[in-house]
Amino acid sequence: MQIQGKATRITIYIGESDRWRGKPLYMALLEHLRRGGAAGATVLRGSAGFGAHSRIHSTSLVDLSADLPIRIEWIDQPEVIDRLLPEVHALVTEGLITREEITVLRYAAGRPADPLGQPVRAIMRDGVTVVQPDTPGDEVTALLLRRGHRALPVVDDAGRLVGIITDGDLLRRADLPARLGLQGELTAAERAGQTAHLHELRADQIMTAPVVSVGMEESARKAAEIMVKRRLKRLPVVDAEGKLVGLVSRLDVLRTVEFPAGAQEVQSAPPRAGASIADLLEPDPPTVAPEASLEEVMAALERRQQRRVLVVDGRRRVLGIITDGDLLRRVRRAQSPGFLQRLRSLVTGEPAGDAAQPDASQTAADLMTTPVVTVRVESTLQEALHLMLENQIKRLPVVDGEGRLVGLLGRGSLLSGLLAGDQ
Repeated sequence: MQIQGKATRITIYIGESDRWRGKPLYMALLEHLRRGGAAGATVLRGSAGFGAHSRIHSTSLVDLSADLPIRIEWIDQPEVIDRLLPEVHALVTEGLITREEITVLRYAAGRPADPLGQPVRAIMRDGVTVVQPDTPGDEVTALLLRRGHRALPVVDDAGRLVGIITDGDLLRRADLPARLGLQGELTAAERAGQTAHLHELRADQIMTAPVVSVGMEESARKAAEIMVKRRLKRLPVVDAEGKLVGLVSRLDVLRTVEFPAGAQEVQSAPPRAGASIADLLEPDPPTVAPEASLEEVMAALERRQQRRVLVVDGRRRVLGIITDGDLLRRVRRAQSPGFLQRLRSLVTGEPAGDAAQPDASQTAADLMTTPVVTVRVESTLQEALHLMLENQIKRLPVVDGEGRLVGLLGRGSLLSGLLAGDQ
């Protein structure tokens, strides 16, 4: 696995004498992180220090048996941190845990001659959280939210893959009012209503089956080709017996391609073919003027069944972007009845029903996020990929030399272009 761009560092301060079930606590923590698929962690032994109990410890000859400070540094992707951190909290009953956002400039063990020729097992994420067919729906959703995942494989008692549950499955089959990435923006009443309904459903009533998967010994190139052809964001990875061993995502493949030393969302159109940004971009993305009303913003999104609209001025220069997350955070829902149903329909494609006109006082300028990361149309695919990974964005507005909007470049199309250039 490769990490690049935005990442999270967890630092844990404990004592050398701290134990867990008879073994040093720092070893128990390392074993938990390794089993969970963490990218890596380092244990550092301090020469002196004091902590919560105000005792001074040092490595002087007099104090060789003292409880010296131990610092554990763990750097990983935010979703992996969110998945493994609860158990870390449970293990560290005394100590200090800090969390900070960092930028990873390089993390690699050496570049393979053919990055996409590597077996999928070399770039996949193992230690995948799974559920069984009879797992209640509310537990499924709680796991997804608590661990920061966007998909949960469903396995039988033997560990064989039988299904997968994604954002779209929950919206279509469990009637969630908003996708997982926006759950934090719901009110307490809205969350309580969905929990009661989810408890009545099981995982096998929500999941997609059969599942498109890839073998662990297949090449990363094969996994990428499947994702491009089937318009998928991730693939479960199975062994020769069909047992789940990991997950590989479109982002994992892109990291593999981009890294110089190594590697949920409606796809509104099939990935485009070509070898340049001009070939691959979507030429006519939804746009609105800064003075556009909330109704005009919603209408622009609904016409194209997309989750983002660009705000441009009279010369088509990009001023901002409005995503469904921006809308859920900033729209005054009390003044916009039916808004949540319309927002949900952008993902499900289902009619939103008879929704009242939203609040007319809010404009695109009030709702947009700015500034916007853009890419020049003459840039290389590698430059576009670097921008996507560094800024953790899924789609890049493409502009000409004067900053005017030319189109929108998505991850799927970019992956298609990189594969074409790899042939």
